[in-house]
Amino acid sequence: MKKFLVIGNPIKHSLSPKLHNYWFKKNNINAVYEKSQIEEEEIKRTVSEIRNGILEGINITVPFKKSVIKYLDDLSPFAKETQSVNTIYKEKNKIIGGNTDIGGFRASLNHINYNLKGKTVFILGAGGVVPSLIVALTYLKASKIILSNRSNEKAIYLKKKFPFINLVNWGHLQDFDMIINATSIGLNKNDKIPVDFNNIKPGKLFYDIIYNPKETNFLIEAKKNGNLIENGKMMFLYQAQLAFELWFNIKPEINEEVIKLVE
Repeated sequence: MKKFLVIGNPIKHSLSPKLHNYWFKKNNINAVYEKSQIEEEEIKRTVSEIRNGILEGINITVPFKKSVIKYLDDLSPFAKETQSVNTIYKEKNKIIGGNTDIGGFRASLNHINYNLKGKTVFILGAGGVVPSLIVALTYLKASKIILSNRSNEKAIYLKKKFPFINLVNWGHLQDFDMIINATSIGLNKNDKIPVDFNNIKPGKLFYDIIYNPKETNFLIEAKKNGNLIENGKMMFLYQAQLAFELWFNIKPEINEEVIKLVE
């Protein structure tokens, strides 16, 4: 039986095993998918399990999307561009790091028919998924990308990598059409982001990368103030679909049954 894994810290909230095990069953694949909370020093050993055949593939989540790279043989073009890996697979006996977050995010906006062309996007956070968001936003022709992070170091690194983004101090908002919470603030139900919702005109799109819980305080408050909201559920599904395709050359179906599975 083939074995797959998602690693991160925290990992308790991940619904990846539920989704991939469902797709394994639907596609008659003899495999199992599990989740594992690991520490930084365990990444090398975990990746080596692909090399020695214990694991067939790995998904990576917060906070290891960049730190895993040094243990891989090569990167896909998107992974090279972003220096962010969320899927590991084997190709011609090499361990390859791939990035399906870009495709997943783009597909999630297509799913709600949201056109980003000429719009201003405000990103909260500078973690592992943010380079993928920035690249996707440029492909989708957003006119301006503003970024704010709690610490300056990661934000400055992204500014060097993507000189066209604009940095602002944490807690300071500028006008936007779409705002993305790309932090882990919201995984706990008492978490609150320092956003003054009363000073934001209604009709904006509030997008939270978090999909479990279904509505973070960030989305709850945005909806109360007459804004559109979208959680990370569809991005999660589409990036997983692309990862599955990398592993098996099969594109599993995303239908109402699958969507309900992760709600």
